[in-house]
Amino acid sequence: MSPRRWRELRRHETEELNITAFMNLMVILVPFLLITAVFSRLAIIELNLPTSAAAADQVEEPRFQLEITIRADAIEVGDRNAGVLKRLAADADGHDLAGLSEYLAEIKRSFPDQLDATLLLEPDISYEVLVAVMDRVRVAERVDEATKRVVRTELFPDIAIGDAVLASASN
Repeated sequence: MSPRRWRELRRHETEELNITAFMNLMVILVPFLLITAVFSRLAIIELNLPTSAAAADQVEEPRFQLEITIRADAIEVGDRNAGVLKRLAADADGHDLAGLSEYLAEIKRSFPDQLDATLLLEPDISYEVLVAVMDRVRVAERVDEATKRVVRTELFPDIAIGDAVLASASN
């Protein structure tokens, strides 16, 4: 091989791939991304959705079945078998959630073993109203006068959700 050819080959040698800069970037970037990642905690409430087909051969005596119907102008509390027991009208500030809580506490005293309730909603009820009513149905809060602390009492934690019959259709 001639010296000239040898110089050309040496000039055109393949260079090694230098990934040092890339590795430095990864060493810094990966821990930074892991540290700044936002880990969110979701609160999940298990709901019991009604089944489409009930067992037809089982005949049982009617028992108290709490139904709370959320309408745009009121909240109706009732028994599925007996009908509406109390209607709490909404005012300019919204639905009467305090009155709902008090009435549900009365019902719980009458039916202490009852754990389930059904929420029925009209189509245009907002999600915020639904969550506020669900919170009142699940737990009652009152201030203990002696200790000045908030006491929480479980009411009806097993909640099923459905569509309400429109007010004009039920009349």
